[in-house]
Amino acid sequence: MKKPDLKKIEFLLMDLDGCLTTGHMIYLSSGEDMKVFHTHDGYGIERGRKFGLKFAVISGRSSPINRKRTDRLKIDFLFEDVPDKLVPYAELKKKYKLNDENFAYIGDDEFDIPLLKKAGFSCCPNNAIDEVKKHVHYICKKNGGEGAVREIIDKILKAKKFI
Repeated sequence: MKKPDLKKIEFLLMDLDGCLTTGHMIYLSSGEDMKVFHTHDGYGIERGRKFGLKFAVISGRSSPINRKRTDRLKIDFLFEDVPDKLVPYAELKKKYKLNDENFAYIGDDEFDIPLLKKAGFSCCPNNAIDEVKKHVHYICKKNGGEGAVREIIDKILKAKKFI
């Protein structure tokens, strides 16, 4: 696996459930679902955006909560119900005329592996499944939904000497 150059990262792609959330699925008796997000991740995204990073969520599931959170954080793109995460990845590469080395991706489960293998900097939360951990450049110290995304953003910003 080629060593990533974090200074070249322009875009952070994120799985939502298990990376921006703890991955727990909580359903209310009304049928609505609830998700738990961490403020550290939110602040990291806000700060990253101020330094020019772009963000996208690529999720295999959809939920009104996903849109609410991505809108609140002004995340550039939300892709939901995506069976093949390489499809929106290819769209973003083409739209922004970027290369694999310009993308970081954080994912936690086996359907994330194809994109983890393509991204210039691949990462996973500490509590990702073991198979994912075999395919990443970096395993976070933090768990999903508990600051793992912020940890990645801080690594990128430090490499770029922004913080």
